[in-house]
Amino acid sequence: MTQQPETIDWGPFGRPLFDDAAARGLSRVGVIDVGSNSVRLVVFDGAARSPAYFYNEKIMCALGAGLSETGHLNPQGRVRALSAIRRFAALAEGMGILPLTAVATAAVREASDGRDFREEVLRETGVKLWIIDGKEEARLSAQGVLLGWPGSYGLVCDIGGSSMELADLSDGRVGQRVTSALGPLKLREIKGGKKAVKAFVRETIARLHNEMGNETGMRLFLVGGSWRAIARVDMERRGYPLTVLHEYRMSSRQISKTANYIDKSDLQELRTRCNISESRVALVPLASVVLRELMRVFKPKDVAVSSYGIREGMLFEQMPRDLRERDPLIEACRFAEAKDARMPGFGRLLYDFVKPLFPRANWQRIRIIKAACLLHDVSWRAHPDYRAEVTFDNATRANLGGLKHYERVFLGLALMHRYTSKTDKTRFAPLFAMLDDTQIKEAQILGKAMRLGAMLWLSADEPPGKLKWNSRKRALTLVLTEHARPLFGEVAENRLNGLAAALDATVAIKFKK
Repeated sequence: MTQQPETIDWGPFGRPLFDDAAARGLSRVGVIDVGSNSVRLVVFDGAARSPAYFYNEKIMCALGAGLSETGHLNPQGRVRALSAIRRFAALAEGMGILPLTAVATAAVREASDGRDFREEVLRETGVKLWIIDGKEEARLSAQGVLLGWPGSYGLVCDIGGSSMELADLSDGRVGQRVTSALGPLKLREIKGGKKAVKAFVRETIARLHNEMGNETGMRLFLVGGSWRAIARVDMERRGYPLTVLHEYRMSSRQISKTANYIDKSDLQELRTRCNISESRVALVPLASVVLRELMRVFKPKDVAVSSYGIREGMLFEQMPRDLRERDPLIEACRFAEAKDARMPGFGRLLYDFVKPLFPRANWQRIRIIKAACLLHDVSWRAHPDYRAEVTFDNATRANLGGLKHYERVFLGLALMHRYTSKTDKTRFAPLFAMLDDTQIKEAQILGKAMRLGAMLWLSADEPPGKLKWNSRKRALTLVLTEHARPLFGEVAENRLNGLAAALDATVAIKFKK
């Protein structure tokens, strides 16, 4: 991608940082996370501030199994982990992304043979494995949360196989951090059955609460595979229509119900219905004991699941400050427009065109409107008969940070209306129930306005005109430049009338010289 000249007025979007040298250096980054339960390679690609997962592979190795009893890494797990890292190094070499950034967490740092394993990995694969302590693990996980929620505040809880970490977030910065032995692999090695496990969990969480300053009422971000598995079970129990784990919200009451649901369920049958791996589902009952006690003691005001954790935190660590502070949603949409739209840059003009229709929109709604305008044309290669549904599917299920679930549906519905006026019989209709009537109406208006604006392309730098909206008089006026007059044909007029009908407005057309 060529460097854009400094003279361009980037308007409300700001300069696209993925086009800067510092961001281009992060355009494809590979990280390895050697955990107590799994070893994973993730290769991030795309807009550095909100990267896509170019490659993502996980091997369940259970390195930490039996560690409490033997003090050593699980021998079979060690063999599997070394084989996995050897494979990941070969993949990275083929992708041209060496050297990899690789960290090992609780199992390797606690095992008496952990450093020997690190030396074996370096000798056999060339990968330098950094063994990090619990507080550093907590910091990196919290930074992963910041990748998706810049400026966040609350409590980050990252559960792994052999440990659980807590980190405080305030004004987008990581504060107090603590670590514990509350990983499910550790808990299942406690003698004395369920009663002993629950007693250990209660005692440990009470200590963590004291060390964190007895904080309560914070937003709680859940990071880690066991938490995501519980969230997936919660979705299944509730019949939740959008199975996207990132930004999934749960209340204390829902978590309590789901913990009871897990206790009463057959794990193998639950595993099949929820598509959870066998090794992961075996840890879910123990993790639910921890989560239930965590909720009881810390009393969070709300709970959000984060798919971003230590691996994303490792990427965040490499970002310059100005990149960290950008909105991940807008950066991702800018990147998608630059890569896939027929006329990159037109999204800025389209935003200016539709914005007058939303004079009272708050900053949260404004960013969704911006995102929609940037994405309005990125699915043009899809077959026309399916384009509307493709745009909805992409918006609701894409790897986009900083989007609540209902905002995903709003964005998807607006993009669907960009391509069609018929949305009631789509297979996605059940998801529309996540929006209220006002939001559904606003998504329709936004989509129809983008549908009209898309008919008035001149260039990425020349506005075709503007919309004027008098909400009190219910009067809509389209003001076009003389240059744009030839573009306003029969189809454009029909789209203008469709927009006016959605607004319940009268309509007028003016041309300016």
